[in-house]
Amino acid sequence: MIKLGEKQKLTVVKKVDFGVYLAEADTPEDKVLLPLKEVPEGTDTGSVLEVFIYKDSEDRPVATVKEPLIMAGGTALLKVVQVTRIGAFLDWGLPKDLLLPFAGQTYRVKEGDEVLVALYTDKSGRLAATMNVYPFLSCDPPYEAGDDVEALLYEKSDTFGIFAAVDMKYSAIIPRTESFGDGLEPGKRVRARVVNVRDDGKLNLSVRDKAYLQMEPDMEKILSLLDSYGGTLPFTEKADPEIIRRETGMSKNEFKRAVGHLYKLRKISLEGGIIKSC
Repeated sequence: MIKLGEKQKLTVVKKVDFGVYLAEADTPEDKVLLPLKEVPEGTDTGSVLEVFIYKDSEDRPVATVKEPLIMAGGTALLKVVQVTRIGAFLDWGLPKDLLLPFAGQTYRVKEGDEVLVALYTDKSGRLAATMNVYPFLSCDPPYEAGDDVEALLYEKSDTFGIFAAVDMKYSAIIPRTESFGDGLEPGKRVRARVVNVRDDGKLNLSVRDKAYLQMEPDMEKILSLLDSYGGTLPFTEKADPEIIRRETGMSKNEFKRAVGHLYKLRKISLEGGIIKSC
């Protein structure tokens, strides 16, 4: 059976002026065309070629000896080359660009963007891309707690945090308690630390350093905020966690830890529920 979206070895069963027809040895009637311009020199009837199968502009299955940037069921970072009324088109290394329908976009993309997508066959039997990559990511990572990784953020959830793909293929999340702060938005690449590997194989990540390393930048941030507020913060570590997160980009525990250290160093004072510079 000829498989759309995959590489496979097929046999040349017929030569014509515009190319060769390929098929599996046991089903020669199920043929696909390899255009003449892609037929390797010396190819003859009976030759076995490794090809990728997709559909041409007239929706006909066609073979290519070119290597696509993504295979069916896989994920890859692809560039947007055009946005039209039916969706975006991506460069995947083949003559016909790959459609990313609007329904498959987790956020609206624009020409020149690089987006993480998965390749699947839609209801009409055509290959298409989707930015809903969660079901396609691997849960068998080669990492363990404490490892530094590169992650691409691809979807934000108010409930869970920010979903990420490590190395563009391993499933990960920056939990909501770790995902506050500036710039953590879908489409951004970040360096992160593996906090732990869950039982299901997914990675929990943090973009913050370990507590003893994060202390100094957290204290500096609080002192900078004090300067911007004229030397007085209108809240303390007892404030609502959402207020602290919104104002400082820290969790309540992180803010409390940094405030306590600044107080011990006599760089701030705590008077009447207000933090002041010393």
